[in-house]
Amino acid sequence: MNWGLVLDLAGTFFFAISGSLLAARRGFDIVGSLLLGSLTGLGGGVVRDLVIGVTPTAFAQPIYLAPPLAAMLLVFAMMRNVERFPRTLLVFDAGGLALFCTTGTITALEAGLNPIAAAALGVVTAVGGGLLRDVVANRVPQLFNPNDLYAVPAMLGAALMAVLWQMHWYNPVTIVIVAAIVFALRVLSLRFHWHIPHAVADKRYQAPDKAT
Repeated sequence: MNWGLVLDLAGTFFFAISGSLLAARRGFDIVGSLLLGSLTGLGGGVVRDLVIGVTPTAFAQPIYLAPPLAAMLLVFAMMRNVERFPRTLLVFDAGGLALFCTTGTITALEAGLNPIAAAALGVVTAVGGGLLRDVVANRVPQLFNPNDLYAVPAMLGAALMAVLWQMHWYNPVTIVIVAAIVFALRVLSLRFHWHIPHAVADKRYQAPDKAT
């Protein structure tokens, strides 16, 4: 079994669910839901592959179109139930983030990139789809939320995968373990409102767009 493909498709599905959920909350129709889910699930991988210089897997392998379609249908059928849990979108987003930061790094390493560049592309793969989703849906990207950890768990996961690759400890089990660590860190950050220091140390500073 091609575990890399399985995990990549799972990450695509989780991200596509988050995109379709956001589309539903914005009042989009099912076509809009499918498109936003596809953009979320496939966007980060497309950017990664373009940087590497290969045909994006989303276009080279039609099977990658199945997870966004399944996500749209699931959200269409289950929206009333998932709306009972307001953080559902964030949980699925965390799942996609956890899987993509690992599979994205491995894809870049297999393409011959050095570990640092591969880890950076792993982060791009993880955060790219969510960034595109939020921009298209006209909301402030979760990536830039100052009171949240978003890119940090992806950075940690991508760095761990690069180290494991260098130590020849890369296998499906270690991928799942690293993804579980990233997912747990992301969910815990949501639960306990963890964040990193803001860009301005002086707490009296007020950003221009919020100034009265």
